[in-house]
Amino acid sequence: FLPQVCAQLCRRPCYCPWVPPRCPRGSPLVLDGCGCCKICARRLGEPCDFLHVCDQSQGLVCDYSTAPAGTGATCNFEDGEEGCEVNGRVYRDGEVFQPSCKLQCRCLDGGFTCVPLCQEDVRLPTPDCPYPRRVEVPGKCCPEWICEARDRHILQDAGAGHASEGMPVQEWGTEWSACSATCGVGFSTRVSNQNRYCRLETQRRLCMARPCPALPAASP
Repeated sequence: FLPQVCAQLCRRPCYCPWVPPRCPRGSPLVLDGCGCCKICARRLGEPCDFLHVCDQSQGLVCDYSTAPAGTGATCNFEDGEEGCEVNGRVYRDGEVFQPSCKLQCRCLDGGFTCVPLCQEDVRLPTPDCPYPRRVEVPGKCCPEWICEARDRHILQDAGAGHASEGMPVQEWGTEWSACSATCGVGFSTRVSNQNRYCRLETQRRLCMARPCPALPAASP
């Protein structure tokens, strides 16, 4: 069957465009099924055929199992292996990867979970640094804390007024952090004095970015 397909689809000599195609991110340039011209490898879930081959470097094959009469095939993992696609790249089940310098992730059952590589510490206001602010530093991956300069006279007057007149403490709190889980139930944290005693404390709440994909049913 294969020689017949080659004879019908593969023309000799090869006639290819002068300029190779520009491939989307995560799709390398490979030779087509005839071994003639360079094309963009098809990714997970994309249509494929004899000419338009799948990205073998990601363990993908052209799956005809769900295609009637050999048409409508799609790129899938060989032997039904689970995997996940992030930013156009496919990772195998159990593979650990870093989509950025701030995250380390693990592919698991078609989804993925991540842990932050940057410290999620919180710097509270102090007399010598009343307005801390976290900023991105050129050449460094993780943001760092700096002390933002403000008018010291206003701060001193405000502090004296609070001390002498016994004015109520102003409510203060950081933003809620990102959810600890990329799918399913996790938690986010913040530091705030919005409580019964107006004291700074670390607060937590449940969060869910998205539901986790359902696990495949066990075979009988």
